Amino acid sequence: MSTKISIETLENGYKAIFKEQPARFYFAPGRINLIGEHTDYNGGRVFPCAISLGTFAAVKPRTDNEFHLYSENFAEQGIQVLTLGTAEIQEKVGNLWTNYPKGMLHYLIETGAKITTGLDVYIVGNLPDGAGLSSSASLEMLFGKILQDEFHLQIEPIDMVKQGVKVENQFIGLNSGIMDQFAVEMGKKDNAVLLDTNTLKYEHVPLKLGNHVIIIMNTNKRRELADSKYNEHRQECDEALKQLQTGIDVSTLGALNKETFDEYAYLIQSEPLLKRARHAVFENQRVGEAMSALKNQDLAKFGRLVNASHMSLQYDFEVTGKELDTLAHTAWQQPGVLGARMIGGGYGGCAIALVEKNQVENFEVNVGKVYKEKIGYAADFYVAEIADGPTQLQRGNQD
Repeated sequence: MSTKISIETLENGYKAIFKEQPARFYFAPGRINLIGEHTDYNGGRVFPCAISLGTFAAVKPRTDNEFHLYSENFAEQGIQVLTLGTAEIQEKVGNLWTNYPKGMLHYLIETGAKITTGLDVYIVGNLPDGAGLSSSASLEMLFGKILQDEFHLQIEPIDMVKQGVKVENQFIGLNSGIMDQFAVEMGKKDNAVLLDTNTLKYEHVPLKLGNHVIIIMNTNKRRELADSKYNEHRQECDEALKQLQTGIDVSTLGALNKETFDEYAYLIQSEPLLKRARHAVFENQRVGEAMSALKNQDLAKFGRLVNASHMSLQYDFEVTGKELDTLAHTAWQQPGVLGARMIGGGYGGCAIALVEKNQVENFEVNVGKVYKEKIGYAADFYVAEIADGPTQLQRGNQD
């Protein structure tokens, strides 16, 4: 899959749909998470980075109060029209992709943003749909950037992130955490973001992987988070926390270390709840250990912690499945691999592997062969380039 969509491609696509020249061009990245999975809604830490795969737009202002939206990725839906000042932008409709920009419009206007005229917007993305690389957060933050620039809104990045989370939680109905929108909005080229989801304190950390690169491995099994067990697992974490709170004063699972959790684990009344909570606590601790390993250039330890994350997601959180396990376990057996694990919500989507540059070709062939034999269809592989957050694209300076 190409990681590049040129301004010329955007321009031509826009002209084919709207029959005129666009005024401006925008991009918002997708994201991967190096370690710290299913910790963001448990008050823990995460370590994501933005990637050069993402969502692109060509835009031109209109003189009326209508937004005309078209996505090349959902061409069969045609041009969707949203009218400002009507009830239609206040409610989700089915599973249309426009629910995400509609939600951003609704909540920004609700908080006082002066959006008085419409836009023609042409969208195309090269994030594989349903792959767990945060295509929805990319779309939300893309529209946040478009609305901010086109209507000269003064909105702090963290507030834009919170609007995106609100769209997911309240408009779409997915009880997700803050990591995806934060990683997209705060992305910085060649850096990962260490985020404490409880305090929202964060730091950009240079991603120095030596002669290794991050390979994204796509199972090509679609993952519809809102329809999966995602909300159920979150509820299990909440219930485990409530049971712990009968004997210890703690506000989130992320506030516990391994020793304290071990001491009070007897308060949790069922094995599934115990396993969910154990993953949340231990995974949060792994993030800190992984950060130290990376800063000390101990890449071997960093890789082992990545592997441990997958094992915990497989056996304690139980969100991997045959496809993701096949990719991760096969990756571990390849030469030049530091570590591999599933990323995202689970049940399909993607995994990542840290692979020596000179082994990438062999790695993709070997893992791809095993995957096709075991699963019956092919996986896709691409190198993750670490990118900046949402930006207005200028001719001649596209990376």
